[in-house]
Amino acid sequence: MRRLTVVQLLPALNAGGVERSTLEIAQALVAAGHASHVVSAGGRLVPALEAAGSTHHALPIGAKSLATPFRVFALRRLLRTLQPDIVHARSRLPAWVALGALRGLSPRPRFITTVHGLNSPGRYSGVMTRGDAVICVSDTVRDYVQSHWPEASPRLVVIPRGVDPAAFPRHPRPDPDARAAVLAELALPDDTRLLLMPGRGTRLKGHADAIALLADLRAQGVPAALWLLGTDEPGREAYLAELRALAAARGVESVLRVSPPRSEVVRAYAASDLVLQLSRKPEAFGRTVIEALSVGVPVLGWDHGGVGEQLAALQPQGSVPLGDATALAQQARALLAAAPAAPAHIPYTLAAMQQATLETYARHAG
Repeated sequence: MRRLTVVQLLPALNAGGVERSTLEIAQALVAAGHASHVVSAGGRLVPALEAAGSTHHALPIGAKSLATPFRVFALRRLLRTLQPDIVHARSRLPAWVALGALRGLSPRPRFITTVHGLNSPGRYSGVMTRGDAVICVSDTVRDYVQSHWPEASPRLVVIPRGVDPAAFPRHPRPDPDARAAVLAELALPDDTRLLLMPGRGTRLKGHADAIALLADLRAQGVPAALWLLGTDEPGREAYLAELRALAAARGVESVLRVSPPRSEVVRAYAASDLVLQLSRKPEAFGRTVIEALSVGVPVLGWDHGGVGEQLAALQPQGSVPLGDATALAQQARALLAAAPAAPAHIPYTLAAMQQATLETYARHAG
């Protein structure tokens, strides 16, 4: 493979799946001897990106502002200077800016997009299907794109997200050291059956369903507690107050724990009896399912989107029809009573995702 210059475009470099994928591909590019550039408004992940050998260019191409369309010219100037082989857009507004910037460039870089989410149908979202190659992060996303933008079908390539097994190593179940440390941190009794729900503090993540499940299990004599890890974020104070009020109304406020995001989550997985993935909006992939199963912890989630896809492939016992609270409580009790064997092999690896993406770049760069 000849040396490539690749420019990835996204709104900002803060927390999130899009941001993580950007850094993972940037790392793979540098490791393979390619030139890696990222254009965004910046954020807390920029130091990590640059430390790994990529170059960051600060340009707010994802800002919802009247000024953003005029940033086409700044991006075009940058692309003329860098002369990339590949321009890879990971979000809708940056993709629109990129299409404008690519006009008039000669030679024209190849335009790649990744559909990271189940975007609302229409012309605005359709920009993500205009790449020379359109990467879909799961079969769920591919099927969704084909149903709404069938003209893109010949250009679709499925490259599932993945985890590094070394970063999420298999732990004994239960892991006594992790469990003792976490229960002490959370001030919970030793006999607690810990339910872990990692994720951002947004209503679509299904926190209310998790609290209802907690109340159902407690009513049935299960000494359960619920840990919402990553939900306590700045600007979410009103939502957190709503969740605590709901827990109080159901009589489980004393066994609800809410924490800010943390970069090291393996210990949290290893200490838990059951990981919940109850997003009401279908996820494009469901990386937390893969992380938890890689560590060896059973997962319980709604059977839709990427979460349903991953559970069907790796742990069908954890899949429950969307919105069926009775089935959710029943299956939670079953998994707590007798957890299924952890998958012997996790096929969705970071290395496979990185390799497939670099092969896509090379195939289209010529």
